[in-house]
Amino acid sequence: MTDLIGPLLADHPFTAALVPTTGSDLRVVAVTDSGLGNTSWLVDLGHREALVVDPERDPSPYRAVAERLGTTITLAADTHLHADFVTGSPELAAAGADVVAARAGEVQWPHHGVTPGDAVDLGTWRLQVLATPGHTPEHVAYVLADADRPRAVFSGGSLLVGAVARTDLIDPADTDALTRALWHSVRHELMGLPDDVAVFPTHGAGSFCSAAGDHRRWTTIGQERRTNPLLAAPDEDTFVRWVLDQLGTYPPYFLRLRAVNRLGPRVFGAFPTLPPLDPGRVEDLRAQGAVVVDVRPVTEFAAGHVAGSLVITLRPQFSSWLGWMVPDPATPLVFVTDQHTDRAELVRQCLNIGYEHLAGELSGGLAGWAAAGGALGSVAHLDAAHLAAAGSSGRTVIDVRQVAEYDDGHVPGAVHVELGSLSERASNLPATPLIMMCGHGERAATGASVLAATGRTDVAVFEGGPAAWAAVSGVPLVRS
Repeated sequence: MTDLIGPLLADHPFTAALVPTTGSDLRVVAVTDSGLGNTSWLVDLGHREALVVDPERDPSPYRAVAERLGTTITLAADTHLHADFVTGSPELAAAGADVVAARAGEVQWPHHGVTPGDAVDLGTWRLQVLATPGHTPEHVAYVLADADRPRAVFSGGSLLVGAVARTDLIDPADTDALTRALWHSVRHELMGLPDDVAVFPTHGAGSFCSAAGDHRRWTTIGQERRTNPLLAAPDEDTFVRWVLDQLGTYPPYFLRLRAVNRLGPRVFGAFPTLPPLDPGRVEDLRAQGAVVVDVRPVTEFAAGHVAGSLVITLRPQFSSWLGWMVPDPATPLVFVTDQHTDRAELVRQCLNIGYEHLAGELSGGLAGWAAAGGALGSVAHLDAAHLAAAGSSGRTVIDVRQVAEYDDGHVPGAVHVELGSLSERASNLPATPLIMMCGHGERAATGASVLAATGRTDVAVFEGGPAAWAAVSGVPLVRS
């Protein structure tokens, strides 16, 4: 992909790139949210009109791309009821765009319901609706065709690059049937398209909706026919087994966002800002059930923080871990920030997964908190040099990464507890002093804050991952 709008979105977490191989008469832009591992697709339809497929809640990156192309977004299309983000189609509709979505999804906000076999006339182009259930029951793909042939397919959460999407996000009782439906969708529908048709999936590397895959954001039917390992399955039963064997855990908010997207999310128009909260107000909110979330870098949190707060460093993956560690979206959230915090990005990520009870941010920082009599906490922060000097004798490493990461290489003797399940397993951890470990330190710090809230004071955070540990200790990692 080639850069299209770099400077225009320099302060935005999304990346946007023009897909270079679809022909001079078709301009498609990949607008990628690396934090969720998803890509929305903006298509220049000509006549100063544009289509966006599977937009996220914040419409600003799509509008920026459309402005750069000299077009206006006139149509948005959702391939399915998303489980990992709040659809942005209602925000675009409020600004005048039409919306199409699968009639089987029973969407209850203004849109045009489509069924397999329908075609939307876009002037030079047609958007043909293809039934592709599996990732979800109502899932459709959109084939973009000109007068002569299909040119591209927006496959949403069906066929991905080197993979398919997961099929276990509805109900355990439905998973086998959905996986079999996906086999038929991919083998008999999508693989029926010509080899040169470009495939533009929504889910990709880094998405909890994806079953494995690689880091490319788009592909072709022919490329997937030749190289997708799941399409090499000799029969339906083998495909089902291979897909299900790759599935890991996912955040609990995945089980409620489908309903949000069916009923219709609140339309903001302009996203809210975070009001300042004095320490007394923060204490009042905590007494009413609010959670204090420290979004500063790990080193700042380790040096000093509001006692009992949860640290989730603001980074592209922030929303996934917020939704995992604070499972109730009705929980009021108070944030601890610093002068470098991108507050607009913080709000965007919260709203993107349906967290709208944003009470505000602590004013005056930690100094103001302490001056008002607020309790402070700290946690030991170990880097490779500390490890080399002090060693790890008598301390237990708790590895909070996902199963696949742990299997790929972990410190000998490390106890594996995924971060998402740490709270429920906290009482069963070893009584020895603990060293929390992940890939870089952010998830380890979140884990340390979870354990600190239970009263443990013998927890340290390792800055770095297993590779850094092995480089200092000289002890090879264990691979499963």
